[in-house]
Amino acid sequence: MEQLTDLKAILHSKRANIYYLEKCRVMQKDGRVLYLTEAKEQNYYWNIPIANTTVILLGTGTSITQAAMRMLASAGVLVGFCGGGGSPLFTGSEIEWLTPQSEYRPTEYVQAWLKFWFDDDKRLTVAKAFQEARVTYLKSIWEKDRDLKAENFFIDDSSLSNALNGYTEQIKTANKVGDLLQREALLTKQLYRYAAKATKLDDFVREREATDLANGFLNHGNYLAYGLAATTLWVLGIPHGFAVMHGKTRRGALVFDIADLIKDTIVLPWAFISAKEKATEQEFRQQVLQKFTEHKALDFMFDQVKQQALRDDWL
Repeated sequence: MEQLTDLKAILHSKRANIYYLEKCRVMQKDGRVLYLTEAKEQNYYWNIPIANTTVILLGTGTSITQAAMRMLASAGVLVGFCGGGGSPLFTGSEIEWLTPQSEYRPTEYVQAWLKFWFDDDKRLTVAKAFQEARVTYLKSIWEKDRDLKAENFFIDDSSLSNALNGYTEQIKTANKVGDLLQREALLTKQLYRYAAKATKLDDFVREREATDLANGFLNHGNYLAYGLAATTLWVLGIPHGFAVMHGKTRRGALVFDIADLIKDTIVLPWAFISAKEKATEQEFRQQVLQKFTEHKALDFMFDQVKQQALRDDWL
């Protein structure tokens, strides 16, 4: 029991690592989780600090042992199987995460969530609150991030400012979730247009199946954000199906709702910047993970979900 407690000593909101692995074997050895890569002359073992890790994405050519999964579960690490480059995410034929089941989850937040979730108006209220928080977070981070300013991303640009302020007003007047989704999609297109102009990628068109660098990095970065969102919900004990915006029929829809809090702020600009610089997948991933940590993205997700679950106006 002492070992299990030690593995959970670092709160998930403070953990620093997300791993994407490919062409390797993940295993347990001498009480540690390692991944093995094979070379012509010899094999190489690399340690994974699981107590400081939130998510592991296993890409093409990977395998994992039962003993390794047991240790990852003990440390509360989420595992997802994905295609090359971090997307798409799949486990068998279902889009889902392998969530640890080694302990009881808290009940406080799921019980509070379910108190409002079956009421359409209250669900819309939470969806609006998430969208307002999303815009506020973007404005705050883009205002203070010197690296973004050096790459021509300026929050006081008139076109960007008008788009964000206009969307904030539209959030207030949305009468149903469908209206909110349409307006959110329009904002995202405006952000793509702004980022493409800032990085001189004027021929960019958002297509999830496209093979250009910008689209590939957007897919990859979004799945990293989904991992953080899934971790947040697992720690708080809220099932992924209880979405407020992306639809009640999509099994993992709440993951998308929570990931949207930080995707446009961090993943979107750095996908375009990395594409402009012709970065490798690893370079892009390291940049995005650094910004997740720098701007406390996981803390922000936890705070927003807790705040909406425990709203005073209907508890």
